[in-house]
Amino acid sequence: MAKAMFEPIYKEIFPFWNEISEKDREFICENSSALTYPKGTHIHDGNECLGVILVRSGSLRIYIMSENGKDITLYRLHAGDMCMLSASCVLQSITFDVFIDAEEDSECFVIAGSAFADVSERNHIIKIFSLETVVSRFSDVMWVMQQILFMSMDKRLAIFLYDESSRLKSDTIILTHEQIAKYVGSAREVVSRMLKYFSNEGIVEISRKGIKIIDREKLKKLAL
Repeated sequence: MAKAMFEPIYKEIFPFWNEISEKDREFICENSSALTYPKGTHIHDGNECLGVILVRSGSLRIYIMSENGKDITLYRLHAGDMCMLSASCVLQSITFDVFIDAEEDSECFVIAGSAFADVSERNHIIKIFSLETVVSRFSDVMWVMQQILFMSMDKRLAIFLYDESSRLKSDTIILTHEQIAKYVGSAREVVSRMLKYFSNEGIVEISRKGIKIIDREKLKKLAL
């Protein structure tokens, strides 16, 4: 039953799948779970090796948190994306804690960390895949740090709105100012002031329904 549910998906996303033994493939499937996380669920706080998370639907936010409670979004995961940072027992060189929240009602496949680690020890091709996956994500993390350290707030906000609009294929972004502040690493008050400035410049329109982009070219120029 487990193999019938998980293997068709794993065969598509794991390039190593056909190169490991049938026994290891069955072991991974048997140690996989299909889980549903309601919106707002705190999934991971870095204190345990949860495992490899595959997002089937919905959206997850991966972030780090300072001692005084300030958090910075590293990246977000959507349908088809995978998180390896939640499997610290697989990659022991990861020594910092990451936190994961469900932004929307999300359906995920989770491969138990201990099981994935066991199979990785027997198959170096899996370890290489895990490292490559983490390295590719660190490029996203470095992009976030570059924005926070070196870019002005108006440019950071413009980049976020433009990218989010492109991802959603919609000019309307249904997010609160608080949510956007978390994504761009700023305070809600700062985001609200900047959105008001964008509104006065005729770039966006703000309402209770969200933020509507009304001059995409102006927004794009700010983001460049």
